[in-house]
Amino acid sequence: MAEPVVSVRGVAKIYRRDSQEIPVLENIDLTVAPGESVAMMGPSGSGKTTLLNLIAGIDRPTRGSIEVAGQALDGMSERELAKFRSRHIGFIFQLYNLIPVLTAFENVELPLLLTRLSKAERRTHVMTALDVVGLTDRIAHYPRQLSGGQEQRVAIARAIVTDPTILLADEPTGDLDKRSEEEVLILLKRLNREFKKAIIMVTHDPKAAASAQRTVMLEKGALVTA
Repeated sequence: MAEPVVSVRGVAKIYRRDSQEIPVLENIDLTVAPGESVAMMGPSGSGKTTLLNLIAGIDRPTRGSIEVAGQALDGMSERELAKFRSRHIGFIFQLYNLIPVLTAFENVELPLLLTRLSKAERRTHVMTALDVVGLTDRIAHYPRQLSGGQEQRVAIARAIVTDPTILLADEPTGDLDKRSEEEVLILLKRLNREFKKAIIMVTHDPKAAASAQRTVMLEKGALVTA
């Protein structure tokens, strides 16, 4: 049996504000298999984005352990975590986070500027990613010249350009119209099924959740179904 791509064990997260403790997550256990797509649902404030950030190594748990792609995140330095993220994590945000003064090509190329790839190699990777999302005809367009759905597809291309182990998507369809939402969900499903990418998607949308292989529910910082 294949090792899980994500293993979360007994994870708690408490934020401190002065002398006050604010518990966000409590005793979370979650396992995601290679190539599995998981939707994470729950009311606002239930800790979904916090858990996503912990899995990405953007934040650290108060208690518990997290392994991603066979690597224990506990004890990694910030530099090691940054290197880990650049290799293994592709992040997709609700509001795209594209840089307005850069073209679609340049936005997708950004993560590769931290690698040792040559300019020609970077171009090959970028064009491959843009081809996967169906936007090779938009490489010279700026974000303001694209529709919301196209902007999100550029953001997905940027997330996959380094060929990460797992895609973490935080409300990826939350700011899209119905048609664009369907296009993005079809693309995510293709990345999962054809390219075998593991995906964890935070969503409030039952339709988006239904596109995943499994749904987990967070409620008041606890995993209530899995």
